[in-house]
Amino acid sequence: MGLKENLHNIKEKNKDKKWLPAFSALHTFLYTPNETTHSGGHVRAADDLKRTMTMVVLALIPCLIFGMFNTGFQHFKAFGAPVEFLSMDAFLFGFLKILPLIIVSYVVGLGVEVLFAVIKNHEVEEGYFVTGMLVPLIVPVDIPLWMLAVAVIFGVVIGKEVFGGTGMNILNPALVIRAFLFFAYPTWMSGDKVWVEGATERAKEIAAGANLDAISGETILGSLAQGKEFVYSVSDMFFGYIPGSVGETSTFLILLAGIFLVVTKIGSWRIMLSSIVGALVMGLIFNGVVNAGWIAEGSKFYSLMSTVFWHHLLLGGFAFGVVFMATDPVTASQTNKGKWYYGFFIGFISIMIRVFNPAYPEGVMLAILLMNVFAPTIDHYVVQGNVKRRLKRLKVKTA
Repeated sequence: MGLKENLHNIKEKNKDKKWLPAFSALHTFLYTPNETTHSGGHVRAADDLKRTMTMVVLALIPCLIFGMFNTGFQHFKAFGAPVEFLSMDAFLFGFLKILPLIIVSYVVGLGVEVLFAVIKNHEVEEGYFVTGMLVPLIVPVDIPLWMLAVAVIFGVVIGKEVFGGTGMNILNPALVIRAFLFFAYPTWMSGDKVWVEGATERAKEIAAGANLDAISGETILGSLAQGKEFVYSVSDMFFGYIPGSVGETSTFLILLAGIFLVVTKIGSWRIMLSSIVGALVMGLIFNGVVNAGWIAEGSKFYSLMSTVFWHHLLLGGFAFGVVFMATDPVTASQTNKGKWYYGFFIGFISIMIRVFNPAYPEGVMLAILLMNVFAPTIDHYVVQGNVKRRLKRLKVKTA
């Protein structure tokens, strides 16, 4: 008898045990569930939730590996000991800094999922499989592990479990975790130095009078919000050789991941495309305001307003948020027409928040969370509009 049969027998013999959901999670992770439908009409397909989540994680892996190289590269560069980007020194440094973030994210998040499954006596869902990978990619590399653990607990409980678990939540859990960190521990999530490992401590030593070389760990958005000039080329921004969250810097890899998700029919191209259009429209409006002379040079809004409109697509976490979070099938709009409105407003509002909030010049997180709330309303009006049009056609035919 094979391992699969043994595990299935254990599952059958312990149907009434409290710990069964935790065991079933392991069984389902390793094998395709034996349970199948026996009656009624159902769509048979090769994909299921586990396979869908696996494909998203596969799309995230290149961003994760690149982030490990970039974490080490930015650290050594900031501390005056630059190394080659694709060097083993850069990779090992980034690997050792990011691996604890991944471990804490999965251990704590899955622990909460299993606890709720045992208490509520239901199966452990695979939804956190993706969230657990997203979280380490959207936080600063220096974030304290205990702080990340607290945020993960909050995000899983408040962002998902209180709504009934995977498939029932109205907010993206990964963004709830990041929002909690930002509002509860703002000094660890924003500022000049949080995006390069060790930069915050080095800045404190310099401020205290230590005879050390100055360092810079701020993102492009941070420098622009302070009225500074671009210090990175378009090529650096596109390929990701810049400071930032672990997985958000390389627009190139995120673009490839987006194409992969669209081809595999997991991510919505309508949401991605309309988000880009919304961001470009808002960027063009701001450029028009600057060109018309309606905003004075030197204003706290001038630097980001005058940024070339399409550069906004390469800055901050916009691309990552649009590809991996705005397209979340649970929290996004479900209707095809609704997806166009949903995505457009995400892009539009993201750039608006980015420009008008210099203290936090990154708006995609708040824009997606806001549109998560409005997604059901958008779908409601889209469906009602279709109903009215069909009723109108029916009246015409029966007249």
